[in-house]
Amino acid sequence: MTGASDLRSFPSADGDLAYRDTGSGDLVVLLHSGFVDHRLWDDHVPLLAERYRVVAPDTRGHGFSANATAPFRWADDLAALLRHLDAGPAVLVGLSMGGVIATDTVLEHPGLVRAVVTAGAVTGDFQYTDPWHRELQGTMARALETGDVTTWLDAFLRLVPGPERSADDIDPDVPRRVREMALHTLSKHSPDEKDWLVRVTGSLDRTGEIRVPLLAVNGSLEPADLHTAAERLAGAVPDGRTATIDGTGHYSALERPDAFTRVLLDFLESL
Repeated sequence: MTGASDLRSFPSADGDLAYRDTGSGDLVVLLHSGFVDHRLWDDHVPLLAERYRVVAPDTRGHGFSANATAPFRWADDLAALLRHLDAGPAVLVGLSMGGVIATDTVLEHPGLVRAVVTAGAVTGDFQYTDPWHRELQGTMARALETGDVTTWLDAFLRLVPGPERSADDIDPDVPRRVREMALHTLSKHSPDEKDWLVRVTGSLDRTGEIRVPLLAVNGSLEPADLHTAAERLAGAVPDGRTATIDGTGHYSALERPDAFTRVLLDFLESL
């Protein structure tokens, strides 16, 4: 896996933001899920970098990027990085939280985006309705408030197999990697730290504004309401498409990186 020595630094208005930058060609930006960092994409970067310039940033407050000390929006941070790179417009590829950042950015800064891929995500307005996810989210929120890292981490790692499988059903390297990255991000924060994130609201109703190609990818074991929301998102975009990675859950890109990369490359080659 990559480490801090492989990273570059972008001096934002509120501290340095870290990113990996490799390859050459059209710009593809890989956006990680919540509580982890750019290393989520270590399996994908080498193949993608054979044909594209690949940038994998650490979102503010994650990985090796600075924590927030003032109000900020994910989309504005990413837009500042894209302008700093001066290499766009970019194809944004995001898993979970990263998918929300991708849709936020194409809505708020459309001129910087060439196409969007969301994985295990649609927009920031989406909320799970199934009891399993709702209970898990509640457990994680309460544990964060009290600083109970053990309870939070146990709940967070349950997202890897999801409700239909146990940890024994998946490659143990996947939760190991997620755990390592999550612990690193958690170590940057304290329970009483102010949350400076300003969320983009009303995004689900604005998806018809997206005028670039969009691919919504889900693992086949994601809940039905997420698949439905992905179909709705793709249907609202003139060039919207969906794809499914069989036998995977929320971390489809980690569970089956080869299959995920094939789906992504097929999309990129169609642009």
